[in-house]
Amino acid sequence: MVLTTENFLNIALENPINAEIALRLPKLGLDQCMLTAGSLFQTIWNHQSKLPLTWGIKDYDVFYFDEDLSFQSEDKIIKAAQALFIDLDVNIELKNQARVHLWYNSRFGRQYPKLKSTKDGIDRYLISGTCLGLEMDTHKIYAPNGLSDTEQGILRINPKNYNLNLFHQKAKSYQDRWSWLKIIEPNSHPI
Repeated sequence: MVLTTENFLNIALENPINAEIALRLPKLGLDQCMLTAGSLFQTIWNHQSKLPLTWGIKDYDVFYFDEDLSFQSEDKIIKAAQALFIDLDVNIELKNQARVHLWYNSRFGRQYPKLKSTKDGIDRYLISGTCLGLEMDTHKIYAPNGLSDTEQGILRINPKNYNLNLFHQKAKSYQDRWSWLKIIEPNSHPI
């Protein structure tokens, strides 16, 4: 099967957790709101592996963008989401992409640029084929690097976030769950 944005969307929303999140999330009224990360590409890998679509998905990430950089504002959104999704019994993580540069260094030990949009955050995932988002306002798939790597199970480093150690940790974690995935080692640091 060739993975198109249309069948990607259909498969992603066959995951009942994704479908419920997509249905309820607009109630929070978040700007540039996107369901993203493993909830999408891991659903595809499960479909290809003939596994239950929710298998192995550790959390469901939601990105949004709010110019209010206070922890209190983001915490208020997180608590509202916890109440909204409490019955789903999964870990749903909301992150204001406008705030990531404020905490990234203390968590990962390196600087992070100030982002200008939710898509900027998705563009910086460690693995190119995982740079995916489902836009809540349009229900369109955002795939800046295309869908080929996701479809083929190729794990290659994203030159926009070149961190070899974190890449290896993340890629190995994925390969441990979906053994058919292929890790492509970078030849050299991008210029």
